[in-house]
Amino acid sequence: MTNLQLSLFPVESQKALKLKKAKLGRYEQIKRELSDSHQVFVEINEFPNLSNIYNFIDLFCGAGGMTQGFVKVGLQAIASVEVNPIASATHKRNFPKIHHFCGDIYEFNALHWLSQINSPKIHVVVGGPPCQGFSVAGKRDPNDPRNHLFKEFIRVVSEIKPWYVVMENVPGILTMQQGKVKEAIFEKFISIGYSNISVAILESADYGVPQIRPRAFFIANRFSLPNPYPKPQLLQHEYKPIESAISDLPAYTAIPEINHQWTRHSPEYMERLAQVPPGGSLYKTYVDAFKRQYPNKPSMTIKENHGGTHIHPYLNRVISAREMARLQTFPDSFIFEGTMKKAMWQIGNAVPPRLSECIGYALIPYLESVESLTSKVVD
Repeated sequence: MTNLQLSLFPVESQKALKLKKAKLGRYEQIKRELSDSHQVFVEINEFPNLSNIYNFIDLFCGAGGMTQGFVKVGLQAIASVEVNPIASATHKRNFPKIHHFCGDIYEFNALHWLSQINSPKIHVVVGGPPCQGFSVAGKRDPNDPRNHLFKEFIRVVSEIKPWYVVMENVPGILTMQQGKVKEAIFEKFISIGYSNISVAILESADYGVPQIRPRAFFIANRFSLPNPYPKPQLLQHEYKPIESAISDLPAYTAIPEINHQWTRHSPEYMERLAQVPPGGSLYKTYVDAFKRQYPNKPSMTIKENHGGTHIHPYLNRVISAREMARLQTFPDSFIFEGTMKKAMWQIGNAVPPRLSECIGYALIPYLESVESLTSKVVD
């Protein structure tokens, strides 16, 4: 295929196109309702002086978005759990020193697993139980068995007893069954000694991620301390646009070594893509699939959709797996195992490492506070 860029919007079609506007500020009302006495938003210091080593484990780790962010701030990854063998292989490739369990969370015995590496103290447990039943992007099914995997997350927490817990999910979890799922999560954590529990919706773009990607974060601790969340760093007009992340990647030359691959299109298909305006979809029925990204705006929430992703803002092809990874803030050195489609699936399910990183920075001073408290008790 040549590197020819087809006319994005042919002259004869321009009058018929109704350009859509990018939606920003979603979930604002819910976010205002989530404030509580245990929740505190803090300025983050990106150059922390860690006086101690703080260990964490990542449950439902996927490819490793949460792990990547926490490791970058200086926290030490000890163990991880992932049931999908391809995502597990990606995690092992990028974090080869971690004690990794590839299998069903129901079969994960945390204390036994950690005993194999001399039972190190675990200060933080992080993770994101699968959210398909909660997501507003697809069909919500309150009976989806994956909705109850958060109970396994809490079981592991009850066995390890970390200082802090960070559990990620889609914002839809907060309104599931008129808020009963959220209440159940709070009650479960309180029942195992984590009475200080909070939840907040963080917008990834607020922290320099070039993508609109709101996520709910439950944070809890067992020391009656505040639950820290990073203060937003950018205002909406300061959000990083999609071009800031992907403009330097080749337009039509794949680089398989870094996952810069995409679904190949015939010239006829590219002609069809050329008719799609920013915010519009190639399909009339499945309007959330094959949507063209907006130029000069943060990316729409990225996800894999049957081998296709969003359409590039300028080119007549879908964005590549590496472009997706960049929009999630994975470094180019982070390589995804499996086919292109499987790489896209892993990337679309990940927590943006930059967002995880900011949460880690917010946590560090509070981990230092607990260290100070516990050392005084020992003395």
